[in-house]
Order: sequence, then C-alpha cells, then structure tokens
Amino acid sequence: MTVKLLMKTVSLLNKLKWDSRYDFSKVRVWYVSRGEPDDMVFVDGDDIHVIGRAFLETARGYVPHHRIVKIEYEGQEIFRLSS
Repeated sequence: MTVKLLMKTVSLLNKLKWDSRYDFSKVRVWYVSRGEPDDMVFVDGDDIHVIGRAFLETARGYVPHHRIVKIEYEGQEIFRLSS
C-alpha cells in the first residue's frame, strides 16, 4: 500500500464531504473487517465523524484507511482498490 493511494482515499472523502456539489450522506465506504460476513462491512457518510490522516472515525469506531476497498456515491462505485 502506498502513501499515494492512502492520500487518494483521504482526498476523495474530503472532497465529497466539503464540496457543496456533493451530499456526504450519499457516500458509502466499504472496508475489510475480519469476522464480518465475507470480511467486509460498510459505513455510510452520515456515520463518519472525522476523516483523519490515518483513520476514519465512525459511530462504530475507527477504520484505518488501508482497509478501505471501495467508495460509492449515490450507489455508484467511484473508487475501488485494485488487487
């Protein structure tokens, strides 16, 4: 995982949160969470409290950026971690 890729997710999420053209409640972030069905879970924009340099702070806890695998906006995929 490169710093450039991590910064891409941070920059994209900040743009979706602060740019008035977007509604952050329409964002869904999928991430790896071991123990969940298929080891995947999502958090919606309304449940993201802080977009930090290394983590998202959510209603359920912290999500490290390196675990983010997909970001959707209005149900459309706008970012996917390539394998």
